[in-house]
Amino acid sequence: MQLRALGGELRGRIIGLLRESAQSTQQLSIELGIPKGTVGHHLKVLEKAGLIRVVHERKVRAVTEKFYGRVARLFVFHIEDAADSRSAGASTLREAAFQLERTSGEAAAWGLVLSRLSPKDAKRFARRVDRLFEDFRLSDAPGGLPHRLVMAYFETEPRDA
Repeated sequence: MQLRALGGELRGRIIGLLRESAQSTQQLSIELGIPKGTVGHHLKVLEKAGLIRVVHERKVRAVTEKFYGRVARLFVFHIEDAADSRSAGASTLREAAFQLERTSGEAAAWGLVLSRLSPKDAKRFARRVDRLFEDFRLSDAPGGLPHRLVMAYFETEPRDA
């Protein structure tokens, strides 16, 4: 249910925006450039899936404004179905592309490389990628400058070679 709730690009963007601070439907609507009703629908889906929750409420005239926050700073999904895994990975990369286009930072390093690896080297490299992700995650320092790391390591079909 949680993976399905994150399946759409828009919900991934909402989750990303809520990582650093709680936001209201109005704030998210402005940030994403979409109607409040659309944002509200997606917030309900994410809330029902247990990925976000109301963290603060305030009265604005006769209306109660809700502020939403994530239930965790990190979501880890173990996906056994290969098709679901590819879909989740593609969604993550689309979100990373969206964030990269919006960045004001000058130092963005990226690349797309093809290498032909032996099975032994492929396993070794996969372990190194996992360690790099873990090192990056553990380096999170409150008050530090926000950085993102996105990688995709996968075997391709021979025709891509």
